[in-house]
Amino acid sequence: MTAEDEKIIKAFEPKTWNEIKTNDSWAIFKVMSEFVNGYETLSRIGPCVTIFGSARTKEDHIMYKHAEEIAFQLTQRGYGIITGGGPGIMEAGNRGAKRGGGTSVGLNIELPFEQTSNPYVDHDKNLQFDYFFVRKVMFVKYSQGFIVMPGGFGTLDELFEALTLIQTEKIGRFPIVLFGKAYWGGLVDWLKNTVIKERNINPEDLNLFHLVDEPKDAIKVIDDFYSKYLLRPNF
Repeated sequence: MTAEDEKIIKAFEPKTWNEIKTNDSWAIFKVMSEFVNGYETLSRIGPCVTIFGSARTKEDHIMYKHAEEIAFQLTQRGYGIITGGGPGIMEAGNRGAKRGGGTSVGLNIELPFEQTSNPYVDHDKNLQFDYFFVRKVMFVKYSQGFIVMPGGFGTLDELFEALTLIQTEKIGRFPIVLFGKAYWGGLVDWLKNTVIKERNINPEDLNLFHLVDEPKDAIKVIDDFYSKYLLRPNF
């Protein structure tokens, strides 16, 4: 029997009402503590842009270099950078922020593999989370924009979470940039040719994000959005 089999069997073992109540009560306190710590720390960081992407991207990959350059250029415009705090694209984002002398935030998540804190996160802005949903609230609440580099399930989860919240008007609109036309083009085509065709989203929902191929174009999307509303990174 594998460890995963044992975990599934254990989850279905009958529990007493007292065990359920005790476990749930402690979980509530743990969730509350993560929210409080996140709010207290991130409320002081100023305007930031979040960079998402794969933890598996190596330092010599072109997307790593693009993510670092985007982060650097954003710091020169007054923004800080938030990432998931781990390796790969996240490391590139924090590295660019550090090179630019800007705020460098890492929202780490406890995982059994891949996730380790990168060395470019500001020491006092390196947060640890057990719960994905708490972490996602922090990304959305304290970001003035999302730059979404190529990534896997986690990146897709964060992308569609933001799109859903904006589409349903649960949060105000902010710029979302998909970086890498070759990588994201197939997804965008599927949205156009299948999801819209089935009337599961509206054609105008595609205006909630921008697809770009160059760091300067990613920066321009952020600049254009806030200049439209006469806002700057010190708002």
